[in-house]
Amino acid sequence: MSIRLLAKDLYRVTREIEELKKRIPQEEGQEREELTLQLRKLQAERDRLKKILEGHKSPPPYRSPR
Repeated sequence: MSIRLLAKDLYRVTREIEELKKRIPQEEGQEREELTLQLRKLQAERDRLKKILEGHKSPPPYRSPR
């Protein structure tokens, strides 16, 4: 997967997290619990994408061993 696609997915997930955070206080009962679970899953996905994106970045040339 390319860095560009990873970045797009990360941006999409981040926006969804922000929307859920706004929606959760407005809901009650079962719906709130479902949204909270969905929020946790999205946060885990965001963290996973960040780690993958960091792994794709190559170190600067001045730091590579000679």
